[in-house]
Amino acid sequence: MENKQDGVSNGDGDVLHDIENEGVLLDGKGEIRRNWSESSERNMSYAEPLLVKRTNTTSQIAIIGANLSPIESLDYEIFENEIFNQDWRSRKKIQIIQYVILKWGFALIIGLGTGLVGLFNNISVENIAGFKLLMTTTLMTQHRYVEAFVAYAGINVVLAAAAAALCAFIAPAAAGSGIPEVKAYLNGVDAHSILAPSTLFVKIFGSVLGVSAGFVVGKEGPMVHTGACIANLLGQGGSRKYGLTWNWLRYFKNDRDRRDMITCGAAAGVAAAFRAPVGGVLSALEEAASWWRSALLWRTFFTTAVVAIVLRAAIQFCATGKCGLFGEGGLIMYDVGSSKVTYSAGDVLAAILLGVIGGVLGSVYNYLVDKVVRTYSIIYEKGAVFKIILVVTIALLTSCCFYFLPWIATCKPCPTNESVICPSVDESGEYKSFQCKPGYYNDLASLFLNTNDDAIRNLFSSRITKEFHISSLFIYFGTIFFLGIATYGIAVPSGLFIPVILAGAAYGRLVGRLFEPIVKLDTGLFALLGAASFLGGTMRMTVSICVILLELTNDLLLLPLVMLVLLISKSVADGFNKGVYDQILKIKGLPYMESHAEPYMRTLAARDVVSGPLVTFSGIEKVGNILHALETTGHNGFPVIDEPPFSDAAELCGLVLRSHLLVLLKGKNFTKDRLFMGRSISKRISALDFAKAGSGKGMKLEDLDINEEEKNMYVDLHPITNASPYTVLETMSLAKAAILFRQLGLRHMCVVPKSQGRPPVVGILTRHDFMPGHILGLYPGINPHKED
Repeated sequence: MENKQDGVSNGDGDVLHDIENEGVLLDGKGEIRRNWSESSERNMSYAEPLLVKRTNTTSQIAIIGANLSPIESLDYEIFENEIFNQDWRSRKKIQIIQYVILKWGFALIIGLGTGLVGLFNNISVENIAGFKLLMTTTLMTQHRYVEAFVAYAGINVVLAAAAAALCAFIAPAAAGSGIPEVKAYLNGVDAHSILAPSTLFVKIFGSVLGVSAGFVVGKEGPMVHTGACIANLLGQGGSRKYGLTWNWLRYFKNDRDRRDMITCGAAAGVAAAFRAPVGGVLSALEEAASWWRSALLWRTFFTTAVVAIVLRAAIQFCATGKCGLFGEGGLIMYDVGSSKVTYSAGDVLAAILLGVIGGVLGSVYNYLVDKVVRTYSIIYEKGAVFKIILVVTIALLTSCCFYFLPWIATCKPCPTNESVICPSVDESGEYKSFQCKPGYYNDLASLFLNTNDDAIRNLFSSRITKEFHISSLFIYFGTIFFLGIATYGIAVPSGLFIPVILAGAAYGRLVGRLFEPIVKLDTGLFALLGAASFLGGTMRMTVSICVILLELTNDLLLLPLVMLVLLISKSVADGFNKGVYDQILKIKGLPYMESHAEPYMRTLAARDVVSGPLVTFSGIEKVGNILHALETTGHNGFPVIDEPPFSDAAELCGLVLRSHLLVLLKGKNFTKDRLFMGRSISKRISALDFAKAGSGKGMKLEDLDINEEEKNMYVDLHPITNASPYTVLETMSLAKAAILFRQLGLRHMCVVPKSQGRPPVVGILTRHDFMPGHILGLYPGINPHKED
């Protein structure tokens, strides 16, 4: 996390300590040695300021994927300085039209790209896992049980090790679902390689390998990260490192436009994963995005519609048998529609019970996931080899459970219905013979020795009523519940949706069997309600999950019960802990700004938490002073103050960014005297010079070549200073400031004094000043759980 005024880190991942935080900029009397020119010091020096002893010690390191990485904030604010304003005024109508067309064009490309990746993932998993299961089933029918296990476990271990190696050595940021990282990015937190091309590559192939390896994970979470990576690749003008650059994308080299594109990418990922375009839009609105507007809603909807068209066309193509084992009804469409869905009071009572069970189990699930992820993070500190060893261990454990647990189930006679193929003869199916004699099937094997999508189809199926024994459902639920917890957090791309749906569908079907005498709904519909309750209890999403499940199952008649279950499960679970993604954000150390202020923030004012000392510049500053500040601090924003003789009194001119200072210094627009050089600088530097490069490609202090003579010269900061920074009075409540900071997507918020005769700026608030760790560290007597 960033130090005060949004600190940065060096290339080695070591945090650059602010020299003033260590007392270097303080003299023996506790006065601030301000980074101004000599005349500034004469005019504005003051003793014992408010910020002199308060520093922000929050961490600038977070866990991204499965690796520690330095982080910094993003600039979502509209920056208004002379150069940017001149650029907007000079734009022709054709350029504005081109900009709008490109936005919609990017939405189209993001939808096409994400849809094709979703198709590739599904075809690859179906064929790789199908080949593995077909080989295992063939060996089982030949009674070669040991060879069947060796083949099954061996393929799983090889696939798992390959996925882990990709994550450990190529892109550690690709581990996990990626949803917490995307959520943090849209909230304003950036990290190295979080959306890099290498992360995209590993996310795609690592997800295919991980899901094919039989892990209790899904490819849905990684698809959200994949869609965001595709959007980011376009938003940063391609990748210079990999030779993919396009100059006509330069208009989008800023954080605001990238944020909008990545929001479209995240929605497209959900749409591609579940074939749920409306659910994708709602999930981006409800869970991922921290900032929203109607124009973004239209583009996001258009993107997910493109994804839906791509997948629909792909399904029709694959129905001809040209996609290998991926045949009709793919892409996890669970059609449980029924023309006669009626329910009684008993069904409503059972649904309420499912909601309560889902809330309790969801909170327990989140608690255990929290402990497991923390434990794994300790293991990961030992190196990449230990990451791979842990993945292989979980793969072996999963293979043993899936292969040996069906042996404890008793063989059941096949149904007499002639329309049913029993036992199943292909790689998937509802009636696996396993070790049973002809005419019998093993219900546990029908769940365990299937792909996750086929297992869900079997649990949701309305054709199957009593084919799964109650004891088998208990065993399956317990296994999936604990394996899902143990698997999440390992160094492979892994999603939580499918494990949660599997476990929820299992206990939902179980409740349907137990309440069979008093209910009218079939057990397949209870499986759907169980999945909804567990999703609501773990992820705390309601509207988007409701729509996703309805789009998945094509059953609108269950809408009232699904809504009831989701509301109850979320309400119950909220009484115990936070949603799983919120907990993971906290574990990873990502400084996420919540949409609401904590109750204790109402008792504090903005001035109570600002830290420092503060580093400011004059409107016309000595080059050496600027270099000294950039070298000795990690700040990314500096207040600019005009003083006599350039103004009647000291006044806040605005805020200047570190990245803009580097561009200005590299241009060497210096003068020997303190003179206004605004027009001259505006002619030499254009707005495109300030375009933000991709991750890790921005200008660094080491790129500057300034000699001693130039250090004694002056530079006019007015052309690059944001003349309209967001400011708040020092007496504003911290709760109000936090809401304002989050809703506006700010990186810096200037705190100004209430009375005259004081310095024009008291301090700067960054997201770290709103973090509970900083506030409770300053005021340990505050009760963070007290509601007032």
